[in-house]
Amino acid sequence: MAAGRKPPHPAMRPLSALLFSCVVLCAQTKKAPPKIFDLAPPGTAGLSELPALFGAAMGRAYAADLPEPAHRLSDLAFLPAGRKERLDLYLQHGRDLKVRQPGVLFIHGGGFTAGDKAEYRSASVSADLARAGYVVVSCNYVLGAKDKPGVWPRNIADCRDAVRWMRDNADALGLDPQRIAVAGGSAGGYLALMVGLSDDRSGPGGDPQAKTSAKVSAVIDLYGVVNFSKHGKGAVPGASAAEQAAYFPENQCDPKDPPVLILHGTADTTVALEQSELRVAALAKAGVDHELVVVDGAPHTFDLHPRGRSWKLTGVVAGRPVVRASDGPDLAAVTLEFLRRTLGQPVGR
Repeated sequence: MAAGRKPPHPAMRPLSALLFSCVVLCAQTKKAPPKIFDLAPPGTAGLSELPALFGAAMGRAYAADLPEPAHRLSDLAFLPAGRKERLDLYLQHGRDLKVRQPGVLFIHGGGFTAGDKAEYRSASVSADLARAGYVVVSCNYVLGAKDKPGVWPRNIADCRDAVRWMRDNADALGLDPQRIAVAGGSAGGYLALMVGLSDDRSGPGGDPQAKTSAKVSAVIDLYGVVNFSKHGKGAVPGASAAEQAAYFPENQCDPKDPPVLILHGTADTTVALEQSELRVAALAKAGVDHELVVVDGAPHTFDLHPRGRSWKLTGVVAGRPVVRASDGPDLAAVTLEFLRRTLGQPVGR
């Protein structure tokens, strides 16, 4: 270390790791998972044009990418006028838009300060779930440090508004508004937990005047932060001590909460596995239906198809064993089983 330079404060190391992970994640943004077909160039079409665009896409040949491509309509507005954040819609190839299917909102990560709805992990997970028959939305939300005005709890509120947008547009989406799950990775895992566990009217980012509910029927958390103070990120500025506790998902658990699936790797040096273990303890104490899938050897930031062939699924906290994978873990199968159990099987699947 250069003379005169002070070492970083220990509390900053986890935050630095999280930001480094965010940089790596953002570098993946330009990659695109296979078998995703854009119905229109991003930002050039609205939801009213979906039937025509989707119908035209069904008339094209996708033989090279069969059997199950996914279709995407990008950059749809879902927040009040003047907001730049957008969302993407993913649909299964060949589905009937008039048939109601369950839905999933996916929330990207990036340390709360960066990331995008179309980055590789978000697009990969969203496409996987869409191919399985779910109506999938991947949303952006306000980004910035916790001491930046207008960020907290606006970021939580933005994600709640994405759920409300899904319900308000259920007819156009072919969505069953009573069967919506929320999912997210890393920072997005935290936001998914807050949407799913805290009250959509009185909790952080809640809207007591909202005419549409933002409640969900299931939560999927990929290695999300559960307690900022134990992660070196400090407190939410401008909130009292009593309000601080409300920002910890572990303090938001109660018997009325929806089922929660947690996926976490043992080699995660950005968000420690202990964070998910704390969450499991809180969920168990509250009597909430939950599962913790531990992936031996997996680091931070992975989708439903981890590439480490030596990684193994080693445990589920739900009274049911996990089938060990001989050629790498199949998190898609675990996730889809959870969604089928909590939301039901999509029609025709």
